[in-house]
Amino acid sequence: MPTARESLLNAALRALDQRPWSAVRMVDVAASAGVSRQTLYNEFGGKDGLARALVRREADAYLHGVDRLFSERNGPGAVERLVVLAEWTVAQARARPLLRALLTGCWGERLPAPRSAGRGSPSAGAPAQRRADAGPPAPADVAAAVRDRTLAALERSRTGGGPTHPDETAILAHRCELTVRLALSYVVAPDREGVAALVRAAVAAPRRPPPAE
Repeated sequence: MPTARESLLNAALRALDQRPWSAVRMVDVAASAGVSRQTLYNEFGGKDGLARALVRREADAYLHGVDRLFSERNGPGAVERLVVLAEWTVAQARARPLLRALLTGCWGERLPAPRSAGRGSPSAGAPAQRRADAGPPAPADVAAAVRDRTLAALERSRTGGGPTHPDETAILAHRCELTVRLALSYVVAPDREGVAALVRAAVAAPRRPPPAE
């Protein structure tokens, strides 16, 4: 069974499907989750805290999904796996308004645009509630996390965890960066060709390291 926290977050997401965030009432969220309003306030502190936790959960779910995409070592080559990542990201963003806002920074009036509760950037190992209190990551932070996770997974697949040549790593890192940025650009402004064609054309280019900064 889900915890009270998960039940409340699920109830808040259901409410958001039916009305704008400004019209979502804490008492209705608590009733839908089958807990008291006091339990909701104990868990999140208030509506802003609930919004931060809701968006943080969306970010975590997306990054866990990226990990699952690359969990199989004996899959297709790097280019095709990057295409799969781009297509999956675009599809997820289309189906999940919170994720689309998180990836683009365009929240709109219907969605909770959570405000940070304080300074500092809690570590990834901090409990979910404390991380949620700091607010969601910026789009650039999410893109960097996806790039780094993708690069690590592809290097493990390619070498079995052994050492790699710096130029090879630089090339692969550049391709991961291109994939993420092309996927996000397609979320914002899709074209008729589809993101798969864009990614294949970009990451299957001649194998040379990117220029040094």
